[in-house]
Amino acid sequence: MSIGKMRGFLYTLARLLGDANAVKKGKVGKRIARRAAGKTTGRTLRKLLK
Repeated sequence: MSIGKMRGFLYTLARLLGDANAVKKGKVGKRIARRAAGKTTGRTLRKLLK
């Protein structure tokens, strides 16, 4: 397994663990809102820096 694939797997695992933790604490809505805001910010910055 290459380093890139391992890194991608670890990031995916971390995201899933964060989702599970949010469900456990009852803060799913807040997590969804933050992830959506992060995606929007990332897309905007990508367009600006392109």
